Amino acid sequence: MCGIIGYIGERKACEVIVKGLKRLEYRGYDSAGVVTGNGEELYVKKGAGRINSLVNELGLLNMPGNRGIGHTRWATHGVPNEINAHPHTDCSGRIALVHNGIIENYLELRENLRRGGHTFKSDTDTEVIAHLIEEELRSSGNFEEAMRKALLKLKGSFALGVVYAGEPDRIYFVRNESPLVLGVGEGENFAASDVPAFLEYTNRAVFLDDGEYAVLTKDSYSVKKLKTGEPVKKSVQEIDWTLDMAEKAGYPHFMLKEIHEQPKAIKDAIHGNMGLIPTVAEEIAGYDRVFFVAMGTSYHAALVGKYLFQRLAGKIALVEEASEFRYEAENVLSEDSLVIAITQSGETADTLAAMKLAKGKGAKVIAIVNVVGSMATRIADLTIYTHAGPEIGVAATKTYTTQLAVLTMLAMELARKLGRIREGDLKKLEEEFGEVPRLIEDVLSRGGGLKELADSLKGMRDFFYIGRGINVPTALEGALKLKEISYIHAEGLSAGELKHGPLALLGGDVPVVAIAPSGRLLDKMVSNMEESRARGAMVIALGDSDELRETADILVEMPPMSEIFTPIVYVVPLQILAYYLAVLRGNDPDKPRNLAKSVTVE
Repeated sequence: MCGIIGYIGERKACEVIVKGLKRLEYRGYDSAGVVTGNGEELYVKKGAGRINSLVNELGLLNMPGNRGIGHTRWATHGVPNEINAHPHTDCSGRIALVHNGIIENYLELRENLRRGGHTFKSDTDTEVIAHLIEEELRSSGNFEEAMRKALLKLKGSFALGVVYAGEPDRIYFVRNESPLVLGVGEGENFAASDVPAFLEYTNRAVFLDDGEYAVLTKDSYSVKKLKTGEPVKKSVQEIDWTLDMAEKAGYPHFMLKEIHEQPKAIKDAIHGNMGLIPTVAEEIAGYDRVFFVAMGTSYHAALVGKYLFQRLAGKIALVEEASEFRYEAENVLSEDSLVIAITQSGETADTLAAMKLAKGKGAKVIAIVNVVGSMATRIADLTIYTHAGPEIGVAATKTYTTQLAVLTMLAMELARKLGRIREGDLKKLEEEFGEVPRLIEDVLSRGGGLKELADSLKGMRDFFYIGRGINVPTALEGALKLKEISYIHAEGLSAGELKHGPLALLGGDVPVVAIAPSGRLLDKMVSNMEESRARGAMVIALGDSDELRETADILVEMPPMSEIFTPIVYVVPLQILAYYLAVLRGNDPDKPRNLAKSVTVE
């Protein structure tokens, strides 16, 4: 999730930009860069590394000019290095821009531009935009119109900052499915991904909507529709956040912010992988022996993947914790094996060891990873990025649901490759899958009731989470979230296991959270809920069936959907419940004790 900051006014632009980039560091990044304009000259400096280091190495505070744009990059296309860092320029060096988002059709555009004589320096999707504008400018005498026409050719999400040497009195900013906000000052104006980048200078903000662009001069701003160029009237809002609140977009903690980012993160996961998924599914289809390896939350995603592969594609897959697989699988791996490794950071020690073992035995290795350029991506034969953006909170939220989104896409495409489902039925599933972000938004809009529920449960010392079939992993993940941040003991298990021992622990002081969507196993879940209530346990059910009102003490209502999509959506209220229980118990959910974001030791 890149950061953008732009400035035009009387101050030294580089100083405002560097300070703004530091305010955006919480978004996560692997490289950074700045472009400033002094008259009709543009100056670009960029590199991989932290801002404080780059300030000294590159002399970022010595750049001339009173207008400019800065960027912190979280890699999505191309490894983190100086060449792939933003800003990017066209062939002439007179157009420079920065970008947050994913351009889905960049390969096609890049090839067309290359045939037209354009030379590319980087591996990024962003550089295409600069050359596309340059190409349009050849047939237009107006830069703004050339930019607008070029951007209409893009498919995907983008927030852009653009500066043109030939217009020393203005800079441009564009929003389409990636956040961008203007800061309105006196004799100066700003634009940024988030308010904290300019909050030190002004608290007057104009929030751009999708399909809009802004033209900034030092004394004015105007907002227009990208499709038509028509002016748009926008209201100025006064922000009363503190800087700390602003970094979290008004949320009290990063975890809650990241929970609410899940609809967009899943959209990015879908859009960012449409071209790659068929290739990876084709590879998987050729193997009979498929293993998933992962740890922690990623292991729960792997379990969901197993159910998806079985149900949709009839493909049997084994799931192992990487810490066990690395020591137990040596004699079962061969060139006929395929290993799918799932790791948010791409640096999980046990998962990397399992991948290296598999490679050493001649197995094909596929990685599902969030962090571009991480070690897992260098070991794997094929890599699928989840495009979740940086996740600051230690407890995984959006990185989990984007892993599930990728696995769902893989399973549906694998079913197509293997001919296990009729094309008409598959199309319906794919259409419904496209609605999953909206379903999560629906769940998030009901989150207030979960805070009240958490308040009534904050004194409990033990919880059980139960599910069946594809939602056994959801029960495991819900219990893990509770343990991680609230420090309440919780067990997640298959509901069918209750009577094989765990029922002995149930009583009035042990709530049971039941994941109970409509589907072929709902009757079984209802039976398990009834036997839990018979032992005095409070039963909290998540589901969409009226039948649950009679069985559960508390029903968390969920929107209806096909059962295979429920793991992505049903985990969201469990994340929220864990979050509020942690906060109400006085814990910092962003920094749970004894835990690290990435486990890089065995």
